[in-house]
Amino acid sequence: MASRKSRPERRQEPLSRERIVAAAVELLDTVGEGGLTFRALAERLATGPGAIYWHVTGKTELLAAAIDAVITPVLAGDDTGATPQEAIRALALGVFDAIDAHPWVGTTLAQLPRTPGKSPMLRVFERIGRQVQALHVPGAAQFTAASALLSYILGVAGQNAANTRAARANPDRDAFLDAVATAWRELDPVEYAFTRDVAGQLRAHDDRAEFLAGIDLILAGITADRADDRTGP
Repeated sequence: MASRKSRPERRQEPLSRERIVAAAVELLDTVGEGGLTFRALAERLATGPGAIYWHVTGKTELLAAAIDAVITPVLAGDDTGATPQEAIRALALGVFDAIDAHPWVGTTLAQLPRTPGKSPMLRVFERIGRQVQALHVPGAAQFTAASALLSYILGVAGQNAANTRAARANPDRDAFLDAVATAWRELDPVEYAFTRDVAGQLRAHDDRAEFLAGIDLILAGITADRADDRTGP
């Protein structure tokens, strides 16, 4: 009787930090930061939690690595030939779109401990800072200018991501904005005079366009201060 050849076992891709982080991003995109546990991640990777701990020390490190994985492609752009303003706008919009695609990034950033030199956004801050220097902002104002830009980017992108999550329950964006604008128009005209006046703009606004308009306002202020320094007494 001829012996039956044994079927070769399918070789699984070896577990690596890169695989773990990629699986964590997929899990975060699916269930959010609350659903990211080492047990759920182990099931996705068909391994045991202990094998994951060999590559990452805990959830904090894993979240930071997942944010880095999302942000790294944004930093791959080439600024050659771009003005500092154009480079900052492109970087800002890249971060905005990345957080829009991965809403958990905005909330997770706020939860990570403030470990010196370990922030996942430190490379974004560095890129912004170099462009601020290219604008010839005075040295004493460079930290403030770069910090203001980064805070605006993360704050607005995070709020937009939160709105995106809320909008999933109201998939008709136009109808949702119309309802909010209508509610604004019905507010007390004395207490909410401004809010009532801009209610119509809320209906028609574009999130990305408004975000970039805010970046331009900050850049205009930065360059205006620089011009004042050159022409001052």
